[in-house]
Amino acid sequence: MSDLIQKYIANDLDVYKRLDTFLVELNTDYSRSHYSDLIKKGNILVNGKTIQKPGYRICENDELTVNIPEPESLTVEAENIPIEILYEDSDVIVVNKPKGMVVHPAEGHYNGTLVNALLWHCKDSLSGINGVLRPGIVHRIDMNTTGSLIVCKNDNSHRKIAEQIKNHTVNRIYVGIVHGNLKEEEGTINAPIGRSKNDRKKMAISLEGKEAITHYKVLKRLNGYTYVEFKLGTGRTHQIRVHMASIHHPLLGDDVYGPSKCPIKGLDGQCLHAWKIGFVHPSSEKYLEYEAPIPEYMRELLTKLEL
Repeated sequence: MSDLIQKYIANDLDVYKRLDTFLVELNTDYSRSHYSDLIKKGNILVNGKTIQKPGYRICENDELTVNIPEPESLTVEAENIPIEILYEDSDVIVVNKPKGMVVHPAEGHYNGTLVNALLWHCKDSLSGINGVLRPGIVHRIDMNTTGSLIVCKNDNSHRKIAEQIKNHTVNRIYVGIVHGNLKEEEGTINAPIGRSKNDRKKMAISLEGKEAITHYKVLKRLNGYTYVEFKLGTGRTHQIRVHMASIHHPLLGDDVYGPSKCPIKGLDGQCLHAWKIGFVHPSSEKYLEYEAPIPEYMRELLTKLEL
């Protein structure tokens, strides 16, 4: 196999479109984030010159050369790590990720991840769109967040699930324990989220950020805390954690957006669980919904913190 070279010429209807958006419209086999990555790595030429800005605006008669590299051979090791499967067929697998497990290999976490476990379970039946370190991964949850996650077994399924996530049509409901007593029984937080200017590892409420919407509902009032259900209107990085901290009710155990010292001894990381996930199956086109059981540590905390 060799790299795939594609050539396009922009017309008057394409003027002022973003480069990454334009490429997706031309070839939907790849996601916008995939094209954005190709652009940043210098794989796109416009009029013979390398363009590394995904936001470059198209001009009429621009000549584009797109170099799509041959997929790298997989180097991440398969590991015999037990995973709880909520649903599986030839297109997708829905898993219940445990607390403390990283979704895919990254700096400092090259083993023991969900991807390592999936490679053992699924062998070579995982989509390759997201590259060698993230086979099958179409969305993520944080290391210390537990619960339901969709993994794709082929590229066609990956594209269709990714489109649903992009359009915010995947039904994602979380539960968590937050500090304090929420005044309202339910509400909506609509505040854009972007990378923090003070700490690039954190997210923050930012007028320059992307739209972020979280709907919340009180499930149970506890002794100094509240058990809350969250429904995502969008799916930004750390969205629930940032939004709840912004209204002064950070998640219990969240040492990034809440108190640096956790008041509950032995609790490691935020009390947040991806409880339900619903989506349209990429082949059958039927709506499916699965529920990840509330983890034992959270059930014990709910009993311990009862009024």
